[in-house]
Amino acid sequence: MSVLSRRQVFLLVLITVVWGFNWPIMKYGVTGYAPLTFRTLSMWLGLPVLAAFVLWRGVPLRVGREHWRELAWLTVFNMLVWHVLAILAVQSLSSGRAAILGYTMPVFSAVLGALWFGQRLPLRAWGGVAAAALGVVLLLWHEITALTGRPLGVALMLVAAATWAVGTQMMRRTTIPAPTLALSFWMTLVTTLWMTLLSILFERAQWGWPTPGVWGAVVYNAIGVFAFAQVAWLMLARDLPPIASTLSVMLIPVLGVMAGAVLLQEALHWQDWAAVALIMVAIATVLWPAPASPQSSG
Repeated sequence: MSVLSRRQVFLLVLITVVWGFNWPIMKYGVTGYAPLTFRTLSMWLGLPVLAAFVLWRGVPLRVGREHWRELAWLTVFNMLVWHVLAILAVQSLSSGRAAILGYTMPVFSAVLGALWFGQRLPLRAWGGVAAAALGVVLLLWHEITALTGRPLGVALMLVAAATWAVGTQMMRRTTIPAPTLALSFWMTLVTTLWMTLLSILFERAQWGWPTPGVWGAVVYNAIGVFAFAQVAWLMLARDLPPIASTLSVMLIPVLGVMAGAVLLQEALHWQDWAAVALIMVAIATVLWPAPASPQSSG
């Protein structure tokens, strides 16, 4: 039975708020601005803040050469694919819809844990997987039937969520003898360089000076997401069992949907509300702890 400390609960609440509000903020930032460049600017501003925090804490940054390969795979699955696909998907989807799809990650993680890592998935969890699938179908239905729908954005967001799920499972099992803050720094640095290369290759012709509003979104992402939420999530994913993240992930997409409706006046359809309910049911069935068995209680 996992008991969360007051500090861990505080971190989960902050992660929920920061990531929940980030969806409409991110949507605003990439509306009319090159998405990969937006992400790159955010990461370059956030990286020095993260580095300063690591140095202030006196965290050793050395990772042995024998662990570089594992660190590279952790970077690919936890950051590289997610950051590229998610920012491209947000540009073509409403922020609330992107949040719902992005936080199918815990469901993907549970299924991958059962099929790939040999974890036992109870029957109710398979019911949750079915609920999540139905929620995605509802979102796809609206995207395909609407004249301005972008089903490609849905596909990108789902691939990003599934990849992040693999990364979360890998992070829980990593044997690299280095602090999570050190791993986070190196993964963020490599991802920043990767995003810089992609923005140069694909968006250089679109480069321009961001408006004050876009700069505000960039700074929020730099400080809130890259210097705090992303690192805090990796620390919790590595140090705590999967159930510990339930408090956070169950509310992030709901907060994202509500924030998008309030801040961006995004219209909500019945499919969105139904999808929110189904995804919440799915996450709860997958992550909520099972009752203790008589054998374990004795």
